[in-house]
Formats: sequence, C-alpha cells, structure tokens
Amino acid sequence: MPKDATVLIVDDEKPITDAYAQWLEEDYHVRTAYSGSEALEKLDEEVDVVLLDRRMPNLSGEDVLARIHEQGLNCRVALVSAVEPDFDILELGFDAYLEKPVSEAEELLETVETLLKRSTYDAQMQQFLSLANKKAALETKKSPEELDANEEYADLTEELAELRTQLSDTAGTLDDDDLRAEFYEDDQ
Repeated sequence: MPKDATVLIVDDEKPITDAYAQWLEEDYHVRTAYSGSEALEKLDEEVDVVLLDRRMPNLSGEDVLARIHEQGLNCRVALVSAVEPDFDILELGFDAYLEKPVSEAEELLETVETLLKRSTYDAQMQQFLSLANKKAALETKKSPEELDANEEYADLTEELAELRTQLSDTAGTLDDDDLRAEFYEDDQ
C-alpha cells in the first residue's frame, strides 16, 4: 500500500488520538484532530483514510461523516466507537466499523491497509464492501432473532445479494484473497 497515504485520526480523547497516530506515523502521513470541527479544518483532497470517533461533543463523527459526503471527498472512513453497532449504522456512509478500545496497533494498521486497498476498487465494489462490513458488525452484536425481525437488515441482505450477483464475474477473476473472502463470506 502507498506509504505516502494520508490518514486523519479524529477523536476527542487526546490520549487515544495520540496513540493511534504513534502506531501509524511510521507507515503513513498522519494528521490528528481532537474535535469534529478541527477535523473539518484538516480534511481535504489529500486525506485518503479517516479514523473517526462516532461520539464527540458539539460536532459528532456522524456530522463529520455527513460533511465528508456533502463535500464529495474521496476518502475511506472507519468509524471507531465505544458504542456497539446498532441498526442505525445502516444509514451511515462509512467503510469500516471498529469498536473501542482498539488496543493493538496491528488491528489499526490492517484497517488502514484494507481501506487503502478498497480505494482502488470501483464504486460498486466499494459499496458492496461497505454494506458487507455493516452486516458483519451487526451480526457480531445482534441475535439471529433481532436480525430476522429488522426490516432494514433484510433490505441490506437483499441489496448485498443483488450486488454480489452483479459483481460475480469480476470477483471470480480477482487475485486478492482478502477481497475474495469478504465477497463470498455472506454465501453461508
């Protein structure tokens, strides 16, 4: 992955932000922001990945995420939150969801590398992977009964199936084992 990639880390808890920055600065250009409004000041076309705390005072991560989309910035976003994923995440346009505490540098590095890899894929594949990540996040926290009873989850599953069908010819020719695993994991 490109070592000249820029990662913006946004969290209102300074020790967390600084730890993440220390873990990543050897491999990437790192910017830090300690609030949602500071994040907006540091966001530009050079930012490739945003690690975004979901819950911050004043301007939340969800608000920052909305601004990223409004501005049409072409960056991948991982929500990093102590809040367990719930069905409300289906409405948010992010690429990965990490639950705090992220206690290992390796997990953060793998997330950034995966998101950088995804940024090279076309929009349809990015959409598929974003939806697959949401589905996986929900499945780790919700019971099968809760999932079966939720209409939005059913819609998500249906949309993933449609995208999988549309992408199946492409996925069959991919050399990326990680991508292939994500693409086919929902078939079970």
